[in-house]
Amino acid sequence: MQIQKRSKWLPDVEEHNYTAAESYLTLLFNERDVAQMIIRLKSAVIVQFKAKDIFMASQRSLLGISNSRVENDRKKIRKGKELSPLLLVRDEAHGNVVIADGYHRLCAIYGFNEDIWIKCKII
Repeated sequence: MQIQKRSKWLPDVEEHNYTAAESYLTLLFNERDVAQMIIRLKSAVIVQFKAKDIFMASQRSLLGISNSRVENDRKKIRKGKELSPLLLVRDEAHGNVVIADGYHRLCAIYGFNEDIWIKCKII
C-alpha cells in the first residue's frame, strides 16, 4: 500500500502524550529538569522533520511491524486517521535526540516512507 506523501496530524499534541513523555523522561533525567522540559514542550511550536532524520538523530532502532503498537498505528495511518505530533528533546550532552513520546508512531510511518515529514515539538 502506498501512503500519501503527507500523513495526517492533529493540530496539537494530545494531553496524555505529555504524561507519557514525562514518565519516560523521568527515567533519563531528574524530576526537576523533566518538569521544566514538559512546560517547555507544551509551549513549543509544531515543527516538522523527515522520519529518517529523526531516526538518525535519535540513534534508536526501527521497531518491526510485528510490534503490536506499531501495527495499531499503521492501521490508523491506512484509515487516514490523524496522529498526535511527536515530542522530542535534544540531549546535547550525548549528541542525540530523545523521542520522549511517539516512538511507535514514528516506526509505523517510517515503514511506509522514510521521507515523510513528521510533525513534532522539539526542545
